[in-house]
Amino acid sequence: MSQSSSSIQPFEAKRVRYESPRSYDDVLEDFQRLVDTGDHSAVLEGFSDSVRTREDYENVVRSQAGESEFMLFASIDHGKWLNVFGIQQRVMRLIFGNPLTAITMMRHDLAAGLFAPVEMLIVEKGSGDGSIVVYDLPSSMMRIQDNPAMLEAAWELDRKLQTLVSRVTGVAPRAC
Repeated sequence: MSQSSSSIQPFEAKRVRYESPRSYDDVLEDFQRLVDTGDHSAVLEGFSDSVRTREDYENVVRSQAGESEFMLFASIDHGKWLNVFGIQQRVMRLIFGNPLTAITMMRHDLAAGLFAPVEMLIVEKGSGDGSIVVYDLPSSMMRIQDNPAMLEAAWELDRKLQTLVSRVTGVAPRAC
């Protein structure tokens, strides 16, 4: 008979914050230009009548990834409901990624799927003179166990994400 168990592992993540003079609208527009925002249900569902092999799946993913190699899976416009509470800033949560990037980590540790796809917040500055982009550094969240192969793949995701954010904010990348 198998026994049930439970455990808690603390970890410390790194939060990355870019402050940009670029407007919320410009940052969001550039994000949407660089990250494919189409319907990615075929990618999320995996195999189907038209996708029967790994090669088929990889071709579908590559055809749907944007210039940044990312695709948008979901967005939540927090700004729409924050008004009810008197907060007049626009805030968009974006959930995006690429299964071909995710597999480079998940083949070494399936728990990496907790942080792939990645999430990012675009916030309009309260003063209205720019925007803020915030995300949690993927490799810092995946560092719970000593797994060099998975961590190397996570660092590559960090670099891709940093490049994307630098391009949309116009702010030079910073060392992670």
